[in-house]
Amino acid sequence: MEKTPLDSDIERASGIRRLIAATRYSMQGLRRLWREEAFRHEVIAFVAGLVLFAIVGATLTDYLVYLVLMLVLFSVESLNTAVEELVDRISPEISTVGRHAKDLGSFAVFCLLCANGLFTLYVVVRSVWG
Repeated sequence: MEKTPLDSDIERASGIRRLIAATRYSMQGLRRLWREEAFRHEVIAFVAGLVLFAIVGATLTDYLVYLVLMLVLFSVESLNTAVEELVDRISPEISTVGRHAKDLGSFAVFCLLCANGLFTLYVVVRSVWG
């Protein structure tokens, strides 16, 4: 079979080697994301939320929902950072399209921050006045 320009001579890992490689790539992404101040603030907020949940006596379900919401936030923050890096690489000059891409990524993060804040407020209010 003839190779196309998109074919690669790089052997793809499979089985456990693929799982190890995927984990390594994910940890490299986490190290990169840790350099973002916004992400570090989100991690601090996550820990503060856990402490607050412990203080108000949140249920196990509350903790699980909070964990899922925070993981989604971390995921969206990762994608937002990826968009920003790509825009900066592809279009280093100021452009309307690049600005829109970055603004949309930022809005996605903002939506998740609001969802997390509203859920945390709900748990605290329900626990204090419920």
